[in-house]
Amino acid sequence: MLSTNLSEALNDQMNYEFYSAHVYFAMASYCKNENYDGFSNFFLVQAEEERSHGMKIYNYLHNRGEQAIISGFEHPDNKFESILDAFEKSLEHEKEVTRRIYNLSDIAADEKEYATISFLRWFLDEQVEEESSFDSIIQNLKRINNDSNSLFMYDAKMAKYTMPTSAE
Repeated sequence: MLSTNLSEALNDQMNYEFYSAHVYFAMASYCKNENYDGFSNFFLVQAEEERSHGMKIYNYLHNRGEQAIISGFEHPDNKFESILDAFEKSLEHEKEVTRRIYNLSDIAADEKEYATISFLRWFLDEQVEEESSFDSIIQNLKRINNDSNSLFMYDAKMAKYTMPTSAE
């Protein structure tokens, strides 16, 4: 059985993962509205990935005899200055997720909750991939700058993006 502190922290993170899906839905909608269907696809895939992360915590809580408590959350930002702005905000969001996973890991370590420490390792590894992926896209968008042909080609590439198998 998990401590109340750890259970509450896991529930909070689960809900934050669901919130993250909404953040990416908002970004997908922005991209779709700007006629960037490929970038919209990327963010829709990201939203599904975040939802799967929330469900991973949901299942873990129930497997440990705890109830997953679903709560509401604030509205995500729906306005962006550019595709680059959306991705830069995405990277900042992922850095916040990483900070939160570190905090969860600290709680689990302090409580010597080894099963939870093991469970959270997957999320730590996932965050390294997430931050690296967003950083790479940002660097590519900066290189493209205002070259509409290159942006068109990059958008077409993003239309083929699918959920990585590591997210399952």
